[in-house]
Amino acid sequence: MSVEYDLVVIGGGSAGLVAASAGAQINAKVALVEKHLLGGDCLHYGCVPSKSLIHAAQIAYNVKTAARFGIYTSEPTINLKEAMNHVHRVVDTIQEHDSTERFEKLGVEVIYGTGQFVDQSTFEVNGRQLKARAFLIATGSRPAVPPVPGLKEAGFLTNEQIFNVTDRPDAIAVIGAGPIGCELGQSFSRLGSEVTLLSSRDVIMPKEDPEAAAVVQRQMIDEGVCILNNTRAERVEVKEGKKHIFTGKETIVVDEILIATGRTPNVESLNLEAAGVSYSAKGIEVDDKLRTSNKRIYAAGDVIGGYQFTHVAGYEAAIAMQNALIFPTKKADYRVIPWATFTDPELSRVGLTEQQARDRYGDDVFVLRQNFDGVDRALAESAGYGFAKFITKGDGEILGAHIVGIHAGELIHEAVLAMSQNLKVGALQCIHVYPTLSEISPKTALQLTKQKYAKNTFLQNTLRKFFNWRRAIAS
Repeated sequence: MSVEYDLVVIGGGSAGLVAASAGAQINAKVALVEKHLLGGDCLHYGCVPSKSLIHAAQIAYNVKTAARFGIYTSEPTINLKEAMNHVHRVVDTIQEHDSTERFEKLGVEVIYGTGQFVDQSTFEVNGRQLKARAFLIATGSRPAVPPVPGLKEAGFLTNEQIFNVTDRPDAIAVIGAGPIGCELGQSFSRLGSEVTLLSSRDVIMPKEDPEAAAVVQRQMIDEGVCILNNTRAERVEVKEGKKHIFTGKETIVVDEILIATGRTPNVESLNLEAAGVSYSAKGIEVDDKLRTSNKRIYAAGDVIGGYQFTHVAGYEAAIAMQNALIFPTKKADYRVIPWATFTDPELSRVGLTEQQARDRYGDDVFVLRQNFDGVDRALAESAGYGFAKFITKGDGEILGAHIVGIHAGELIHEAVLAMSQNLKVGALQCIHVYPTLSEISPKTALQLTKQKYAKNTFLQNTLRKFFNWRRAIAS
């Protein structure tokens, strides 16, 4: 049976754009189906707008705290509408790179509309039946909304609406203390809102190293964010125009509620049953080559669950595209996946936590730690808080790395490179420019040598005798 396309990509977010662009550039005939805007959640509701707002909030915070550097200013006047205009200018600029025209020039046929599978080899959109040798599902995810009584009636915001808010709420509650909740909660606090963050655990960002998350939590509290740990919203009511959140322990009264309680894969409208594609509440099920239960259909990005990051979606898309268009030989390798939360201080991670490493490797685990107050450049920038923590085996193999502090999202990549290339932690002790923040890496790596020396009493005694002998013969 002849087919019209080599690859039909369903979803124009990060994964879909990577696959469509790369496929077209190797001369495959590719169709890209998108229901709304190219760029997906990352460009319009996630990474790009949130980091733009975080930057505006950082500027406001720097002005407010300038006196610590001997610079005195009046209290800044914050215009949220203009701050959001900055956010949308950035989005619009990057949108040009993800424009329909650009992809059409590459040879991709871009089709806007909502479609579904009608059988195992046909996807229908706008009344057209698209047949292809292979399909890639990259429909992403959407905010998960908790079933809190009264929440829907009271109204709430998610990351899909928050960047259109132009009148600053006097008080806002953030339900969910993961990366999105913490980033946006701190940002709105710095932009002048009274922020209450509801965390269902005993510390924010429970997937991170607890010590590192605690550093971020202390900073947010010091800035005035009210963090309620081990707290869940039980119901919501609107009284006299205000939203009342009842937690069982207290009542929180706010103007707006931001929901940041995780993500749900976008699978419902695809009619995956007709395509013979297996899925669950966590997303579409794939093998290590990113094939679904229908071997001509692949899936990548948030829609398969797993690591829900833009950079992972792009990585998966490249693998799925190659397997779909050439030969299915490439496997996804998740051994070294870094990520970062862009609060202040930033928190970044790759690999195992300390507890995960101890559970897996027992006593052959070394925890190397260096505080930022031992890094001169951090002190020069009044950022001597936080730390780097590397988890290694006795032979120097890096099992995980965690950095909480200034520019942690940039600094983590030395450890990422070392892990991906199977380098030992000692490789990070190469000469670094002084004074730079990157000195945190060799200083942390050096701790393995110090710890092993401290445990080696034979070596200590031998060296002690050697130096005693050298001094004796010198005299």
